[in-house]
Amino acid sequence: MTDNAPDSRTPVSLLGTGAMGTALARTWLAAGHPVTVWNRTPARAEALAAEGATVARSAAEAVGAGRLVVACLLDDASVGEALDGADLTGRDLVNLTTGTPAQGRSRAEWASARGARFLDGGIMAVPPMIGVPDSGGYVFYSGSAALFEEHRDTLAVPAGTTYVGADPGFAALHDVALLSAMNGMFAGITHAFALIRGEDIAPKDFAPLLVSWLTAMAPAAHQAAEQLENGDYGKGVVSNLAMQVAGNATFLRTAEEQGVSPELLTPYMALMERRLAAGHGHEGTTGLVELLASPNRG
Repeated sequence: MTDNAPDSRTPVSLLGTGAMGTALARTWLAAGHPVTVWNRTPARAEALAAEGATVARSAAEAVGAGRLVVACLLDDASVGEALDGADLTGRDLVNLTTGTPAQGRSRAEWASARGARFLDGGIMAVPPMIGVPDSGGYVFYSGSAALFEEHRDTLAVPAGTTYVGADPGFAALHDVALLSAMNGMFAGITHAFALIRGEDIAPKDFAPLLVSWLTAMAPAAHQAAEQLENGDYGKGVVSNLAMQVAGNATFLRTAEEQGVSPELLTPYMALMERRLAAGHGHEGTTGLVELLASPNRG
């Protein structure tokens, strides 16, 4: 993804050669970066050795091979276990292991205490998207701005880069927030397909309608953001909460008629009813954020 001149081909030490780690390693190798890899199960690194990577016998040996150390392991605990005893003094540790915001902040303190700069990452891609131009994949980064700027070109080889702030927890927070929205969308898609499942409606014919409708609705996120910024949850509302709660009965009745469980819808509907009962019927649904962020508030 980046045109790397020979003098910019930073050596990379990669811990973890699972599906994602292997994809990352291959893109750096293809771009001419010297890559040292380590995996708890050595056999999983053999294919990369055949492609030019150096296989380290231990995580500590991999760390010692270069300044830029990238971890792509199972979980946060795996990072601590792999690097236990490794000399991180003067190293730049980039953690691409999926974790929580609190784990990112804690790992940053842990790395700093061991003499390393730290950058946490949230990968918004699946392995087949890594190293593929225009795939849409990218990685959130947060933590040391100096580290990010120094290694920006190297980090941009596998996927696009988006720096979201000095707080080491922000990459994970952005990652999980987007994935949470995705899960909500998948829940809606699942319920929609369940409704038509027993009818003479081909899913492949219904899918384009579903995609078109969700695409048309997606800009509602901009209105919600504006309302959250100015605190006016009634601004620009076309279908208010009172109307939507009244309409929920039709959704539930339709599910019953189709023999479909409403369990993907009812938690959201319950929040809507609580907000309405607290006197916010003129608003849209943005105010539900308040219920989630402050559960004891109406």
